[in-house]
Amino acid sequence: MTDHHEELKLWYDKPASEWVEALPVGNGRIGAMVFGGTPAERIQLNEGSLWQGGPHDYDHPGAFDALSEARRLIFAGEYRAAGDLVNEKMMSQPLNQAAYQALGDLNLAFDHRGEVENYRRELDLDSAICNTSYRVGDVEFVREVFVSHPHQILVVRLKASRPGHVAFTCKLESGLSHEVSTVGDRLIMQGISGPHGDITGAVKFAAVAQTVVHGGSSFVGDGALWVRSADEATIFLSLATSYRSYKDVSADALSAAIALLTKAVEAGAEDVQRAHSEDHRRIFRAVSLDLGDGPADQATDKRIHGFHEGHDPALASLYFQYGRYLMIACSRKGGHPATLQGLWNDSLTPPWGSKYTININTEMNYWPAETCGLSECHEPLFEMLHQVAETGAHTARTLYNAKGWVCHHNTDGWRGASPIDGADWGMWPTGGAWLSTHIWQHYLFTGDKSALRRHYPVLKGAAEFFLDTLVEYPGKGWLVTCPSASPENRHPKNAGICAGPTMDMQIVRDLFEACSEAAKVLDVDSELADRMRSTRDKLAPMQIGRAGQLQEWLEDWDLDAPEIHHRHVSHLYGLFPSHQISQFTPKLLEAAKKSLEIRGDAGTGWSLAWKINLWARLHDGEHAYRLVQEALRLQGTGGEGGGVYPNLFDAHPPFQIDGNFGFASGVAEMLIQSDGHTLRLLPALPSAWPTGSVKGLKARGGHTIEVSWKDGRASNVTVVMGWSGAVRVHYGNSHLDLEGTPGHRIRLHPEWLDNA
Repeated sequence: MTDHHEELKLWYDKPASEWVEALPVGNGRIGAMVFGGTPAERIQLNEGSLWQGGPHDYDHPGAFDALSEARRLIFAGEYRAAGDLVNEKMMSQPLNQAAYQALGDLNLAFDHRGEVENYRRELDLDSAICNTSYRVGDVEFVREVFVSHPHQILVVRLKASRPGHVAFTCKLESGLSHEVSTVGDRLIMQGISGPHGDITGAVKFAAVAQTVVHGGSSFVGDGALWVRSADEATIFLSLATSYRSYKDVSADALSAAIALLTKAVEAGAEDVQRAHSEDHRRIFRAVSLDLGDGPADQATDKRIHGFHEGHDPALASLYFQYGRYLMIACSRKGGHPATLQGLWNDSLTPPWGSKYTININTEMNYWPAETCGLSECHEPLFEMLHQVAETGAHTARTLYNAKGWVCHHNTDGWRGASPIDGADWGMWPTGGAWLSTHIWQHYLFTGDKSALRRHYPVLKGAAEFFLDTLVEYPGKGWLVTCPSASPENRHPKNAGICAGPTMDMQIVRDLFEACSEAAKVLDVDSELADRMRSTRDKLAPMQIGRAGQLQEWLEDWDLDAPEIHHRHVSHLYGLFPSHQISQFTPKLLEAAKKSLEIRGDAGTGWSLAWKINLWARLHDGEHAYRLVQEALRLQGTGGEGGGVYPNLFDAHPPFQIDGNFGFASGVAEMLIQSDGHTLRLLPALPSAWPTGSVKGLKARGGHTIEVSWKDGRASNVTVVMGWSGAVRVHYGNSHLDLEGTPGHRIRLHPEWLDNA
């Protein structure tokens, strides 16, 4: 068994030939994909605020006038007519949102004469540095690429084993409208984002590069940086945009980029690199996982090929840690939250705009934030929620004449909150509500009252919207959302639009619970909290259908739906990420399991990841592990969607990062589960991982868990007590109540573990 940080590496014996083979580095704002070429190196660049178009109000004027008729049609069973009305009168203008765009490329050209030997490129997850090394003749060449969060700079360090052999030409290019110039010893590229339909591109960007050499010479000319006969060279690259917020694009991108570059050059490559790795390791090393050994001497793409054929539990732990690495690299304070592709996108028109799809994908991005020791990476999501709450308040008034705020199934850099794409997909009002529950989850893990107080207005506004807009379902007396949809799935009436889908009721139930409990913690809004609790009791209940399944809709439509194996399992939100369905609700638990069986195991990358979490909550480690195997299948080598690309990016396909994050969450759920009162140890441990250990996973209440197991049984467990001061630990058929002050280490007695 091993647990060494230096073994946490993705490595390959050839350069990347396509984007999904390149290796990602980032600091939450600047992202780069490193190809590791030898005659030429391409480093593809992103800046997290580079969006199509400009500030824009997406709301459809006069939309509220159609709301009551849309509801009447839905309650009358005229779903297609309701959808047509919503499409005509209530949808976003324009109908789609803006795309997140690639900034460009940093291209290096080398004059290597001779055959390349001993090639290796690797991504070290522990240091967050991408290395490329090879030999030409009797000279060893090494390139290191990283993006520093402390210095907000991209750095490329180039070295050779013999003096005077570092030589290259460096250029900046972009697919967007741009100009390249030189000022002093700096190469400068300036440009502007593309249009979004009739909306003119408004985000200006600047990229500024400077080289520092030891020995040899460097100079600027002909739109390039030139380095000749150097012993060592460092390229500092600074990126910035004019984006200040969703409503302000007036920043001076060039001045900002130059200021950051100047500070980094003054600090020097050694200090910048040291600060970068120390900053990354502070977060990354909080969690370690050992599931067993694997062939670490094999290239990563070969290990993926062989994962189903051989025994390589270390690849699963590497993939888990890769998810944690990616979150640190793409979601840090001062940047935007992770998009559909995190921070990395090489297109001007990426799939689904590479924006924020909030009917599962953005939420899944942040499932591992708290459990996997990445709590501070949650912050960009909360900052975006404050902004969406502003635009969403306008949407709530325009579409519903309601208080509070709403956001439907997507948002973008301009924080659009209106329904997009079409009624069957977009008329779903609980996306903002779902995201808001992350605020409460953050408090449950951290106990941070100051953060809860800061974010409480967002949580409150989301709840106020539903207090204003829930309507009575005819003949039942239940309160429901209407119009709505069960995300991206169509019911047997040839429509998606409906009233009160199960997922909505579960989300609103959690929202009211979270907001009322937050009000209690903060000692505010007691009357409002009482109203939320009483309204919560009137929500349409979860129902069990004729096949014993948990119904997806108010009607028992599941078995007659056009896509019975649909990738979305929205109505199982109550099982995961929520705790509304658990061992304490056995009938609903069995119904959820039946729904999951009917749905089947096939799915896209993120869908497989969700199902890993769901089977873990059902305490079925063997089934969860079968999906772990599917998730780690090389894309295109069988199965029905899903899998991974050679660089371990999750394959929807195409690449979406939510599957990477969902996988990390799923592994954590297989090993540790908590609900704020109880902690379950190894609830879904598969036989494929008979011996192992994990340290640093977090439980609600702020507890930190260390667990070792042997032959499938826990052998050593330590609970570092958190802010709540108490927890009931469940293992096997036994439980144990623990109490202690924060930071107190309690080691569970081996005899209790043996007898549990």
